[in-house]
Amino acid sequence: MSSPTLFSPLQLGALQSPSRIFMAPLTRCRAEPGHVPGEMNAEYYRQRASAGLIISEATSVSPRGFGYPNTPGIFTDAQVAGWKKVTSAVHEAGGRIFLQLWHVGRISHPAFQPNGELPVAPSAIKPKGQVFTGTAMVDYVTPRALELTEIPGIIAEYVHGAKCAKAAGFDGVEIHNANGYLLDQFLRDGTNQRTDSYGGGAANRARLTLEVTEAVIGVWGADRVGIRFSPGGVFNDMSDSNPLATFGHVLKELAPKGLAYAHITQTTAQDIAHGAAAGVGPRELRPFYPGNIVTAGGFNQETGNQALAEGWADAIAFGVPFLANPDLPARFEKQAELNQPDESTFYASGPKGYTDYPGLAA
Repeated sequence: MSSPTLFSPLQLGALQSPSRIFMAPLTRCRAEPGHVPGEMNAEYYRQRASAGLIISEATSVSPRGFGYPNTPGIFTDAQVAGWKKVTSAVHEAGGRIFLQLWHVGRISHPAFQPNGELPVAPSAIKPKGQVFTGTAMVDYVTPRALELTEIPGIIAEYVHGAKCAKAAGFDGVEIHNANGYLLDQFLRDGTNQRTDSYGGGAANRARLTLEVTEAVIGVWGADRVGIRFSPGGVFNDMSDSNPLATFGHVLKELAPKGLAYAHITQTTAQDIAHGAAAGVGPRELRPFYPGNIVTAGGFNQETGNQALAEGWADAIAFGVPFLANPDLPARFEKQAELNQPDESTFYASGPKGYTDYPGLAA
């Protein structure tokens, strides 16, 4: 039996994906007032509907879950209506799309929080670095540690977001448990110094991840839920003393649940330049998780096919290549030249560098 390639179909839980070329989640800061997606967002996703699966940009489940300007939410009626425009456009173009459920935790600032409150986190540990408030770059603040009694409310926000995503017409959801945001902060010991049932050993630190996952499964069914991890990532001042043990534990716990996939990012050269250690990624974590593994992190067509052939990934999510090449699968198929991304427009506003990248036909 020949090895799968990027163009092989994949049974993804309840979904049949026509290829293994997925679109990775990409924050682009182009939501309209009220954190509502608009017509321009619908056109952006419609252009990329040839992906085997689109994973949407990170989308906050809570008013407290924002940490960047003009990012979308999924907890109000207006946001649901805005996302309906997106899902309708993608489905009319023959595509499939999951919504990524997000809460930034400490990677925020009082400027983004209701009533100027402190951001919340597992522990009151200030992240290194600065945040753009929409007007200026300012230092992160020391967050407020969540009380034990508040944690059920966090889980309820994910449930409400999952229900809103269903109402908006998505095909499923991906739980954002990566890149230094709230669930990742609970999972890793560099940011979680709690002494209650959500802190200490890996089993306790994984508790919130598993409880949120179980709750979201209750809304969608396991076969329409994915989850994303970044075990080697140091983005947003993250660290863990034993990532293989930490992420191995949580994946082993998730394996029997029958999720659509686990999305495990690869440590990139950029991560290593910022202090990450190579060696903990989907290849090393495959023994803990026999289900579908989606991976992302600097892949091209050749290295993507290689990962599939070696069996440590079942699909490859492409980020920047999909941003700059809305018809990326067709370009791969034809071995066509790729458009080069314009980094100056990544987090800008308007259509430039968003909906104006030319397709092959142009």
